[in-house]
Amino acid sequence: MAGDDQRAGPSALASLKRAADWFARDNQDPAQPGQWLGRFLVLRLLGVVYLMAFLTLVNQGPGLIGTHGLLPARDFMTAVGDELGGRGAGFLKMPTLFWLGAGDGAIAAVGWIGVVLSLVVVAGYANALLLAVLCALQISVIDIGQDFYSFGWEIQLCETGFLCIFLCPLLDGRPFPRRPPPRAVIWLLCWLIARVMWGAGLIKLRGDSCWRDLTCLDFHFETQPVPSPLTPVFHFLPSWAHKVGVLFNHVVELAAPFLILTPWRRARFVGGALTAALQIVLIASGNLAFLNWLTLVPILACFDDGLWRRVLPRGSVAPRHRRGVRLFFFYAAALPCFAWERLVARAERARAAAVPSRAQGGAVAVLGAAVALLSIGPVVNMLSNKQLMNTSFTRLPLVNTYGAFGSVGRARDQLVFEGTTDDEITPATVWRPYEFKCQPGDPARRPCWMSPYHHRLDWLLWFAAMGRPADYPWAVHLTWKFLEADPAALKLIRSDPFGGAPPRYVRVQHYRYRFAPRGAPVWWTRERVDTWLPPVSRDNEELQIYLRRQGWLR
Repeated sequence: MAGDDQRAGPSALASLKRAADWFARDNQDPAQPGQWLGRFLVLRLLGVVYLMAFLTLVNQGPGLIGTHGLLPARDFMTAVGDELGGRGAGFLKMPTLFWLGAGDGAIAAVGWIGVVLSLVVVAGYANALLLAVLCALQISVIDIGQDFYSFGWEIQLCETGFLCIFLCPLLDGRPFPRRPPPRAVIWLLCWLIARVMWGAGLIKLRGDSCWRDLTCLDFHFETQPVPSPLTPVFHFLPSWAHKVGVLFNHVVELAAPFLILTPWRRARFVGGALTAALQIVLIASGNLAFLNWLTLVPILACFDDGLWRRVLPRGSVAPRHRRGVRLFFFYAAALPCFAWERLVARAERARAAAVPSRAQGGAVAVLGAAVALLSIGPVVNMLSNKQLMNTSFTRLPLVNTYGAFGSVGRARDQLVFEGTTDDEITPATVWRPYEFKCQPGDPARRPCWMSPYHHRLDWLLWFAAMGRPADYPWAVHLTWKFLEADPAALKLIRSDPFGGAPPRYVRVQHYRYRFAPRGAPVWWTRERVDTWLPPVSRDNEELQIYLRRQGWLR
């Protein structure tokens, strides 16, 4: 028996080594193009998405979750710690760096560190250590962000960023390091995009009959959270085009993932191209923050260097005209071509000199086993008739389930915050509106461009318009901030009608908006539905009691 045990030990160790060696191998066969350019593009785009995420924290953090924000993170952390029995128990339940402190200084520090590291990645330097720090910062922020970080793309960024940690070496951050891109991580990114698409497709079929009768796009463009300047163009397409759009959506979200997961290169290319095309249409037709840009990150993993070498521009054509404006425009267009040609050459040299890492292969083997185990919950959820959207089944959101627009509104409800300096409210009182960054307000104002940036308050206002004040306490708190002319809150909006001075009263009106007909001098038409929040002032006793109960007025 002892001899059998001695043989079993070395045999198990040898199996582990063989697995690590297999995961460490790159596509060194000349017939297999590899993913050197693919890794370069994946990491650069991931850096852009991280940059947008942390810029929103720097710019909007003080007004949203700062010490005097709409949902103060420090108060939230104190309440969670008291409920769970201290910081240690709180960290086990909600692992975030902000247990060390959640004041304005800590939020600003995390935001600026994230911005700087993201710029480093965008500039071309990315290693596992740097990406691990970015992933840890993102996980820390969403835990304290509360309602303002409750969007599915927050946990999707965590999972995407976590997988990309294993895509590059531990310390070597060069764009084309000596370690090859692990093939298994490429497949895990393909598995991620497959789950994202299946989750979105299945929730649509289960969630709203308009997805089944192909009419959802008759309403979606007008009622989506934040329309873009091109949204009216899509909205006024003929009904048959909307039906074709829904069919295309179903094909991409339900069928294309099967192509992405096949071992055949051309099938993966087709699946990846269809999925990328859908994301580009979504970027053009609306303002879904950085969701679609983030979704493009694993989609890029569907394409290998053989394809990139064919589609990337080349700089081998000489100019016909060598002077004046024509010469300037030629070189302006040719420089990116020459840059890509150099990138292709550098990728080829790196591939020829590549040395696989057994340590990295072992880490990737463990990663693959962990993702396989943690994928059970998301897969069971997708197959369930009670499918959940944008949910993590573990404390760290590293393998999640996703979904979007399981239901589509038939009308666009909108909140309009208004203030007045009159001492008394009369029928002659003039109410002046606050304008938000991207939410519709003035019907003559053109919809904004936001993506891939994210105006978090604007998104939450879209939800609040479908509920009542009791459902969205932060909206009542925003009213108080306007009454105080709070500088941090005013930075969250586009224009303050009182120029930084406090109004006497603030109210919130509930309107229904529709796109104006083509050729109209305005972008929107609207009709008043009711008063969402009646006029309140700073000395309103009921409002003060409500704010004290929430811990916002001391």
